[in-house]
Amino acid sequence: MKKCFFTLIILMTSLGSYGQNYWQQEAHYKMDIDFNSTNHQFDGLQELTYINHSPDTLHKVFYHLYLNAFQPASMMDIRSRTIIDSDRRVGNRISKLKQSEMGIQEILSLKQDGKPLVFDINETILEVSLIESILPNDTVVFSMEFETQVPLQIRRSGRMNKEGIDYSMSQWYPKLCEYDKDGWHANPYVGREFYGVWGSFDVTIHMDSKYTIAASGILQNPDEIGHGYTELILDSVPDRLSWNFKAENVHDFVWAADPDYTHEIITNDKGPNFHLFYQEGEKTKHWKDLGEYMIRTFEYADKHFGEYPYPHYSIIQGGDGGMEYPMATLITGHRSLKSLVGVSVHEAMHSWYHGLLATNEALYAWMDEGFTSYASNRIEYEFFPEDFPNTHGGSYKSYQRIANSDYEEPLCTHADHFDTNWAYGVASYSKGVIILDQLSHIVGHEVVDRSLKRYFDEWAYKHPDARDFKRIVEKESDMELDWYFEYFVNSTKTIDFGIHEVSKKEDETLITLKKGEMPMPIEFDIEFNNGDISRYYIPTVLMRGEKSTDATINVLPDWPWTNPYYSISIDQDPSKIAEIRLHTTGRIADVEPLNDRLVMPEKWKWNKHKLRLQMVEKKKKYKLQKFTKIKKTAI
Repeated sequence: MKKCFFTLIILMTSLGSYGQNYWQQEAHYKMDIDFNSTNHQFDGLQELTYINHSPDTLHKVFYHLYLNAFQPASMMDIRSRTIIDSDRRVGNRISKLKQSEMGIQEILSLKQDGKPLVFDINETILEVSLIESILPNDTVVFSMEFETQVPLQIRRSGRMNKEGIDYSMSQWYPKLCEYDKDGWHANPYVGREFYGVWGSFDVTIHMDSKYTIAASGILQNPDEIGHGYTELILDSVPDRLSWNFKAENVHDFVWAADPDYTHEIITNDKGPNFHLFYQEGEKTKHWKDLGEYMIRTFEYADKHFGEYPYPHYSIIQGGDGGMEYPMATLITGHRSLKSLVGVSVHEAMHSWYHGLLATNEALYAWMDEGFTSYASNRIEYEFFPEDFPNTHGGSYKSYQRIANSDYEEPLCTHADHFDTNWAYGVASYSKGVIILDQLSHIVGHEVVDRSLKRYFDEWAYKHPDARDFKRIVEKESDMELDWYFEYFVNSTKTIDFGIHEVSKKEDETLITLKKGEMPMPIEFDIEFNNGDISRYYIPTVLMRGEKSTDATINVLPDWPWTNPYYSISIDQDPSKIAEIRLHTTGRIADVEPLNDRLVMPEKWKWNKHKLRLQMVEKKKKYKLQKFTKIKKTAI
């Protein structure tokens, strides 16, 4: 398999859509962890080499101390107990933690190039005042000593999850906050996801030898470890083992440990090898079938979304559902086959949309969860087509429910600041899927596929944002798409096209369509009584172009977005029309589908009347109204 390994020097100087103005920071971690499983605590030494590729001089730096969120009265605790639809995994559990059950991360010392620093801890954020400012292109080394107590597993991280996995070690180390073109991102941890600095990890973990450890990166000393990493049988095993993992060109590091893990390696000639870590038993019997699905998943993703560059991928039983990390995921394992495959495919696709295309998940959650869900929906359709008759239909239904409520919030809302978990979930997952699927309607499916591959080629190992993806699609489609992202990302304006009126004009039929708040290109069919179908396509003027269509589609003049109505004259008598149908691609998130289809009434006196659809508010449905030719109604 062709690999895409690059040195960090090449990565940091590569050019993207920003040209020579693009830059990103670089961080190399070397950590030594002495783990005490008796009291669930560990001592840590961290040496962090930090390279300032920005044009700015840095006077402070910030670290995340995620595990401090698992303390009573923390911001995460308060947020969980005050939001109206609390995550059931958290609820009020943090408020009930005892001292020995909390997450505690204490910094004992911190030095910059050997000189002690002054720092302040504000719950999950460590603020550091520098002795010497970091100039552009400077390299500094931060040396840290820290102590940590692992909390009971509540959200993602912790000990003893509900399936009995001893340690799920995510967000476990003091992690440098990212600094980018928008400045520092020192966001307190209240439950959302993560943003990290590109670099590398060299992590040594000293732990009781009964534990099998799974982790990001490559184990450097398998012959000293055993535990399924090598076929060698060790003559003797000491009481404690020292596991050394290295991960290159990543922005985070996860590990997990359990004495009862079964470790299986699925070799793959066409891609990465897969490491499965799980507690073998009746509830995990479907893990035996997972390797085949993962091989097919990565083959599909390599072909359609970009080539996975790392030599392995680990699926690890642990955590509280499913959570993605570089080269690995933590998932709960007591699942049916379809559930196990579904969560594994979704988390694996995060290796593309998060792992390699590392958007700021706090600002662009829809580019993380949404793009991942779009890709995993397509792959799951390949596996279980009977469960996905409409590949992305569930996302449309989910969005339509919240769009017709009072709870929707725009996608540009910071992930931490959504008023409800419902709004965050629909925005990030469902509406993120729809953004891509609707683009297939606007620019064409082949253009979207080309755009996703080009997006990967130009932005892997970087921090793209919405503008970068938009420009990729604009270049591939030769259209303007500002309007689409401005409406669908920055607002909650909805799409609601409908059949407004049908009337007779001499021997022709005049069909008038209406537009809701958001413009879109429209496709519709007219089916005649003899079974013939005429297909029509109306571009929106804002596109400054149109997608490729086949010869059977009649392309009409652009619909100006300022016009609430659009009329088309059909060279047929209305009595010959059986039905009119809007949105024939099925790729439009129209919030009111009831006015998208009109079955023409039989025995209608077209020489005296015309039809109009009117919403009956009490019943939330449309009914036909009759208008005489004498009593004209303005359109």
